[in-house]
Amino acid sequence: MAEPLRLKAKSASPGIASGPAFLAEEPKAASAPGTAGGYGALEKAIDISIGELERLAEGADAESRDIIDFQIEVLRDPSIAEATGARMQADENVVFAWVATLDAYIDELEAADEEQMRARAIDILDIKNRVLGALAGTPVADFPPGSIFVGKDMEPSRFLAHDWSKGGGIALFAGSTAGHVALLARAKSVPMVVGTGRFSATDGDPVGVDGDAGAVILKAGGMLIPLAPAGDIKAESDELRTADGVPILISININDPAEIDALDPATAGVGLMRSEFSVTSIADAANEERQLAIYRRVLEQAGERPVIIRMLDIGGDKPLAGLEDLPALEPGLRGIRLLLARPEIARVQARALLRAAVFGKLSVMLPMVTFPDEIDRMRELFREEAEKLGRRSLLHRMPPLGMMVEVPSAALMLETFASAAFFSFGTNDLTQYLAASARDGNEADAGKAAPAVLRLIEQAVKLAGDKPVSICGDMAGDPRYLPGLLAAGLRHFSVAPARRPAIRSAITGLNADGTRAAGE
Repeated sequence: MAEPLRLKAKSASPGIASGPAFLAEEPKAASAPGTAGGYGALEKAIDISIGELERLAEGADAESRDIIDFQIEVLRDPSIAEATGARMQADENVVFAWVATLDAYIDELEAADEEQMRARAIDILDIKNRVLGALAGTPVADFPPGSIFVGKDMEPSRFLAHDWSKGGGIALFAGSTAGHVALLARAKSVPMVVGTGRFSATDGDPVGVDGDAGAVILKAGGMLIPLAPAGDIKAESDELRTADGVPILISININDPAEIDALDPATAGVGLMRSEFSVTSIADAANEERQLAIYRRVLEQAGERPVIIRMLDIGGDKPLAGLEDLPALEPGLRGIRLLLARPEIARVQARALLRAAVFGKLSVMLPMVTFPDEIDRMRELFREEAEKLGRRSLLHRMPPLGMMVEVPSAALMLETFASAAFFSFGTNDLTQYLAASARDGNEADAGKAAPAVLRLIEQAVKLAGDKPVSICGDMAGDPRYLPGLLAAGLRHFSVAPARRPAIRSAITGLNADGTRAAGE
């Protein structure tokens, strides 16, 4: 039997504890619908949070009471409310206004020279998340008694709300020996270590904390998460060959997060994850940790297979609950245009994707791209968020950024999109715009438009040069169009899981030029 892995850490509170791991970055409750109500909703959420803290302080010792009093004082600070109100007057949604205001405060503390000041950042994060929970109606749940809390850091109020009488301990990837949680852990004799670096574990895995020597003990197989180069999206997927021996890749499309668990890493990667089916409200869009957990699940389930996650394709016929309380959006503001117009939404998702990228072969796809500078602006946004994550010592990786090809003008000028790492044809929108039809138009109209769509794809594939090209729209999963798509030069198809067997069978009976194999 393999020996347990012992990771070096810093002791923050002496003592030894062992128990099942509780992974703090995995949300335990579903997010609530979008929030409306403006400044009044924020005031109510702050009042609820203050009430929760006051109840938590009842019967607390002097040190705990001091920490709670500090948080209540911050919540009552008029400058915090004024800064949030100013952002709302600039047309920011209440959720994003609150997040941006508190994040600015957190960034300022994390950049401080003194460790004591840097350690205060977790207190502000605690306040931010508590109010967000009150806004969304999803307060942070306690974790099982006797568990080993595993996460980047731990909020003081979470420590105070937990029953430590049944044992347990704390192992933090980052954290501080000078922070409030370390102070509380020493006062309550809870073993705690910090600075372990990120390691892999699953909820319930046996974990030991040695607060005397400064170490975490993992079961055999636990490991540090390496900073490897980003994966090649052309690498392993469901590969087969045409009748004349040309390799073809088949990936799957994911919509509902429930489909994640059905993903078989032995047979298929993910050619398209439509993130708007997982991020359905403003509350979700503002919740970096919830998004990170979803993307991480997909990547870990896919194993060594590549995963392409499309950023939020919202706007038009794809509303985001809670966005309707903003001033009217201009007609046609959708996909990447909406993300760039509302960078507060894009920045949260970018951070979640950057952090998730360390868990697998992630590539990010940008929706409804029309002009090359849209990719450049989004890449700059990713770089800015990556720098922030680096300053916070959060593990992250820059994924390749590619684009959906679903706007005819972009398809006709694909050679001008030099900064895109890859291309994927979204035939649903491409057909709509070419045929001037409704996106959910009848099948007969789609069939009539198919020759024009196939001709445009063939031209665009040639313009793509040597960059990876795939197709992820409905045409990819329809055997009727496979001959034309193969003849156009496509070699990577991403389809709905239910369509994969039919597409596999059809491809093996065709040559790479789309003609039927002899004997078929």
